[in-house]
Amino acid sequence: MGEWQNWAGNQQTGAIEVVVPRDEAELAAVVVAAAEAGRRVKPIGAGHSFTAIGSPVDVQVSLDRLSGIVRADSTTGLVTVRGGTRLKVLNRALEALGLSMTNLGDIEEQSISGAISTGTHGTGARFGGLATQVRGLRLLLADGSVLSCSATENPEVFDLARVGLGALGIIVEVTLQTEPLFALHAREGNGELADVMAAFDSHASETDHFEFYWFPHTTRVLTKHNTRLPLPETPLEPVGRVRGWIDDELLSNTAFGATVELGLRVPRLVKPLARFAASALSPREFTDISYRVFTSERRVRFVESEYAVPRAAGMEVLASLQRAVEASSWNISFPVEVRVAGADDIPLSTGFERENVYIAIHTAPSSPWRSEYFAAFERIATEAGGRPHWGKMHTLSAADLAERYPRFGDFVALRDKLDPSRTFGNPHLEHILGS
Repeated sequence: MGEWQNWAGNQQTGAIEVVVPRDEAELAAVVVAAAEAGRRVKPIGAGHSFTAIGSPVDVQVSLDRLSGIVRADSTTGLVTVRGGTRLKVLNRALEALGLSMTNLGDIEEQSISGAISTGTHGTGARFGGLATQVRGLRLLLADGSVLSCSATENPEVFDLARVGLGALGIIVEVTLQTEPLFALHAREGNGELADVMAAFDSHASETDHFEFYWFPHTTRVLTKHNTRLPLPETPLEPVGRVRGWIDDELLSNTAFGATVELGLRVPRLVKPLARFAASALSPREFTDISYRVFTSERRVRFVESEYAVPRAAGMEVLASLQRAVEASSWNISFPVEVRVAGADDIPLSTGFERENVYIAIHTAPSSPWRSEYFAAFERIATEAGGRPHWGKMHTLSAADLAERYPRFGDFVALRDKLDPSRTFGNPHLEHILGS
């Protein structure tokens, strides 16, 4: 028996059986045995979800041994990988093949199956989430069988399972559409929140990948414009070792972590520290292989809530959040992240049939302002028709979510068909999908 907690430490489970199968056959045997005994099974990757979507009840299965590329075709760009493959492993393996993921989020610790199942996304108005890059899945079902699905094989399952929340089965393999290795030219700078909000549509439409970070208690922002460039003809000019260590390790992790801890102990220091941090930002430009620009190390622990709101409503939602912060007694140490992504056709994707602005808020796990801050943000975002990220903190129920996803009922019906005994369920899935 063992215990489990997620990366942030806000989800914990004790007295569970932990299994690390060596291959697909062992995994199937574990699932069948659990199903026959009426026990529930949850696979786990990096535990980077902040909700309890991956919390195990009886049996926790680590997919760490089910990792690596199964096959790759550099001509078509189709690459099949095992479900437990971490993105950081996949990115480097693809680089060796001269290939890239089309888009990524800002961390690379997750497993590929966890990332697509929870709707992980990056930024870029022309680009969808990671699940839009999926071309095929192999799902291990509760009876031990494996169901292959794609646009031509079991398409009705493929349609819904691309963002499957871990509720349908265990993804043992996923086939991805990759593209030739490319670089990103990164231009990072600072500015005034009002100016960036006023020009947001231009920034988002004219830049391949645009995002910005607003520092609460200030009017300052950090902007990031990333432009796609072909390889090998593009010369790489990465951040220098010293500058990279100062910016990405010392300031973004070590010093930032120290200011968060200081702010928890002495709350009155949060606002002056925020103003200092915002004023200390210095512009930089560099060019590197795409995944090295998309992703960064996150060593400071936090909990996060993120909502996808219709693009037209994005800046008003952010303005309402700013007003709520200014009117409150909260002391918020973490910046607010603002991104944009395109529409897609995946029924439980936050991008289903609409472009979105994604607004993400963060606090330390022990922050005394977390509940009020998150509740106020959720109220603002839901009034605008917001859809919560499946892996980030929210309180919406199945009834709430059914109003936001036109094909919610289709997904629930497929879950009932593929896992009628809820072998892959847990209390959180019951809350968001219904029992």
